Amino acid sequence: MRYHHCWGMSVFALLANWLFMAPVCAAEASAPSAPTAHPANRPNILWITCEDLSPRLGCYGDQYAITPNIDRLAVRGVRYTNAFAPIGVCAPARSSLILGMYAPSVGTHHMRCQGTLPEGVKCYSEHLRNAGYYCTNNVKTDYNFQHPKTAWDECSNKAHWKNRAAGQPFFAIFNITVTHESQVRAGEAAYRKNIARLKPEEIHDPAKAPIPPYHPDTPEVRRDWARLYDNITAMDYRVGDLLKELEEAGLAEDTIVWFYSDHGDGMPRSKRWLYDSSLRVPLVIYFPKKFQHLAPGEPGSVCDRLVSFVDFGPTLLSLVGAPIPPNMQGKAFLGPQAAPPRQYVYGFRDRMDERYDMLRSVRDKRYLYIRNYMPHLPWFHTQHIGYMYEMPTMQVWQRLADEGKLTGPSAIFMAKHKPTEELYDCQADPYNIRNLADSPEHQDILKRMRKAHEDWVLEIVDLGFMSEADLHSRFGKRPPYDAVRAQPESYPLRRIMEAAQLAGQRDAKLLPQLVKLLDDDDPAVRYWGATGLVAIGQQAAPAADALLKSSADQSPSVRIAAAEALYNIGRRNEAVRVLKEALGEKDQWARLHALNVIDRLDAETRKEFLPQVSQLDAKEEYTGRVIRHLLGQR
Repeated sequence: MRYHHCWGMSVFALLANWLFMAPVCAAEASAPSAPTAHPANRPNILWITCEDLSPRLGCYGDQYAITPNIDRLAVRGVRYTNAFAPIGVCAPARSSLILGMYAPSVGTHHMRCQGTLPEGVKCYSEHLRNAGYYCTNNVKTDYNFQHPKTAWDECSNKAHWKNRAAGQPFFAIFNITVTHESQVRAGEAAYRKNIARLKPEEIHDPAKAPIPPYHPDTPEVRRDWARLYDNITAMDYRVGDLLKELEEAGLAEDTIVWFYSDHGDGMPRSKRWLYDSSLRVPLVIYFPKKFQHLAPGEPGSVCDRLVSFVDFGPTLLSLVGAPIPPNMQGKAFLGPQAAPPRQYVYGFRDRMDERYDMLRSVRDKRYLYIRNYMPHLPWFHTQHIGYMYEMPTMQVWQRLADEGKLTGPSAIFMAKHKPTEELYDCQADPYNIRNLADSPEHQDILKRMRKAHEDWVLEIVDLGFMSEADLHSRFGKRPPYDAVRAQPESYPLRRIMEAAQLAGQRDAKLLPQLVKLLDDDDPAVRYWGATGLVAIGQQAAPAADALLKSSADQSPSVRIAAAEALYNIGRRNEAVRVLKEALGEKDQWARLHALNVIDRLDAETRKEFLPQVSQLDAKEEYTGRVIRHLLGQR
């Protein structure tokens, strides 16, 4: 039964005679863990991770890629074809991974939000340390919470498995950053430094770059894609170094090696979204002969089992024979504690840097379902994320959109609105560009995937259905995860989710129901009522009196949403007054919400806010970005 989802790949069997070659944290002050009484001959585990990379490797069939070291690892290991991050950006993905828990369940789902961990919840590395492993991280953390000193024996750019006690098994991570989004658009000197080891024939020709159909085919876009592949080859050299180091230390046959990326491509429309180009990652695991019994298939095999980042921690503990704590929401996919294969993996997106949005996704082996809870917001343009717009591809894409020169798939993602639901056949449509949500032939699949999404939201108690400001104030000092489980009535999720789904339909016929939501006793329900009225624009005019009342709501999130709805129906003065007051809120996330709304107003109205905006503290990372954008500063 263990081999049911895996099979051999003859193309890699031809390579079987190849040689097996080869935000940061400060050093921790905690004492190294000492070996404890555990079974002998436990595997060492080496994780080699890279950043911002979909399966763009030779072993995944990419003919433009030059990745000989990873390809050789795949020849001797198992290559997973359905491995997924839960979000297409680093910090919430890493939060989900290090805890084995979905970030929206913990309250660490917004980008770099520094959430509060539930009582008793530990990083998987702490459980490994308790099992006697020497755990090192070199070097990135970025977990969306302040990790405890007990998370690692070493956590620095010098952290290494070599520093363990004699005979002690190790778990070591080495993070390779050269494939990060920022390095694609790096200056010429930095780019040349990154690719210094590449031979002339390993420099990728932009003319041959595989441009996805959702990107415009321009010289700028081709240059970015070629540079990304150059960086992939540079990353592969580093992978070779780490594997060679393990071999020369005589540890290759004692060590299970994982290679994966922290999420999909760092290019626009991949990073930060929930498409396969955002969430699907390469995952190659090498099992030495003495631990081959733990592998799901023979060397060189391929496994199509669905695996998610939340499964990585439980799988580590299963491989080393340590108990899996009950709070972990992931399921082991290897070792004696392996669970039955998944039917679905799940994704989420909430605040991304300085911009608010909310999406959830479900993926089975063939179909991808996405629910846009704020479909009145576009993918790009007024969702201007400053960091993303530094990419030349994003800049030229936006320019062509402004000039009306886009056609086909590249025009879809510059639309003013998103669909409420998206459904893609990932086998027939690997780029996820043909939305089947309205296809009569796919309605049964749509309903099944929609239900899977709703069931998951309720199962994990998804905290993303309240505004970020509400999340920080609703439960006081208690961790939100603990609060909603101790008192479920404090967060009536089913009712809030139903309100959010009503709001996301963008249907003026639902106006009476949306107005009724404004009188609910829960601020999150009222927030979604106001947001639904924002979404229907001028058609919300009959709700003017209700919106005026809501503009004085106790919740700043409700007031701000109501102000935007008032602006849309022509009640400009009332909207401006409420938004100016909101800029004085103590909570930075309420201020950020207000700044987002102000940035969506017409140019003349925005000018009214500029004197006040210029006096705001721009040192806060994300409010500062919108402030600079409004003021026309970089």
